[in-house]
Amino acid sequence: MQEKRYIQVPILEDLQKKMVFLAGPRQVGKTTLAKSIAAKQAASAYYSWDQREDRLSLLKGQWPPGKALLVFDELHKYRKWKQWIKGEYDKYHDRLSFLVTGSARLDVYRRGGDSLQGRYHHYRLHPFSLNELIHSLKTPTPFQALSFSSKGYRDELEMLLQYSGFPEPVLAQSPKEHRRWQKERLERFFREDVRDLENVRDLSHLQLLADLLPQRIGSLLSLNSLREDLEVSHKAISHWIDIFERLYFIFRVRPYATQLARSLKKEPKAYLWDWTLVADKGARFENLIASHLLKFCHYLEDTEGYPIQLHYLRDLAKREVDFLVTVHKKPWFAVEAKLSGDKIDPTLHYFKERLHIPFLYQVVCHTEREFVEEGVHLLSADKFLTGLV
Repeated sequence: MQEKRYIQVPILEDLQKKMVFLAGPRQVGKTTLAKSIAAKQAASAYYSWDQREDRLSLLKGQWPPGKALLVFDELHKYRKWKQWIKGEYDKYHDRLSFLVTGSARLDVYRRGGDSLQGRYHHYRLHPFSLNELIHSLKTPTPFQALSFSSKGYRDELEMLLQYSGFPEPVLAQSPKEHRRWQKERLERFFREDVRDLENVRDLSHLQLLADLLPQRIGSLLSLNSLREDLEVSHKAISHWIDIFERLYFIFRVRPYATQLARSLKKEPKAYLWDWTLVADKGARFENLIASHLLKFCHYLEDTEGYPIQLHYLRDLAKREVDFLVTVHKKPWFAVEAKLSGDKIDPTLHYFKERLHIPFLYQVVCHTEREFVEEGVHLLSADKFLTGLV
């Protein structure tokens, strides 16, 4: 496993000019990445709000002399953190660099006001993808074809499908350790993240909702159906789904809205940050592809500033394509994920003609075949993922 994460170099570059805020799901490796960056500096200091000594040094402003990098972990637990760090940055930014990491709550609290506007860049750290496992990093150019490795990486794909991309289980590669990690992560998610951020009276219903969501991966997310299953109000379900998304438990992929007469604006789809919670093989594979595409979009947005979005396609006749990546709201490429098979889905041709999509890919979990048919590139997932981040 490579030591340098995929956003390490861009973060180092941005620290020369502004503060950097690093957010992401629980146990994705934020603190490890921050400490790795600090270890490569001539002078640095690490402060965790959870440590009493660090809190005292932090509030007293006891910083290293000369140029140095300061890393603040869990700083958002300090109620006045935004006002405080704004003052420190304005006073010392000529010699000190600031890297702020934390759980998903950092991202939520960051949006609470614009007092820090123009003073920081924000990054979202994702789990390991196939390209990180094989030590490959590329920055694709929008509206150009993706570039794939000629070599397959089936073992790495299977590793990700079985253990997720989170560092601890994918490094251990042990079914027992993966089960224990997953159980403990979920317990801490509800005990700490949800309780700390939201005033949720009925935590048991949120846990039931978390149990139901893996069964709905790849399908339209009907809040009304979930409301009926849990026997709660539509308002409550909507609020709970928002909580899960803000805390990096799920992410939603929304339909691409077009001017086509037969386009259909409908419910989003939901996917899990930990796709190994999904039991169904086909749905888990689709979730893995969705997660890789989201990481690809976030990387280009956070590092290059592109207005890039991940959607799906569906019309009134229920023709559907799993994913569409857009830049400036214009289609770049579409992806259809299949567990098996070597025949092009005709829906790809249908949407290609009507939306003028430049590139289309049918991604098959396991196939030895690779070919291009009328502008649609069919290839194995382990090769396709080498074209992402």
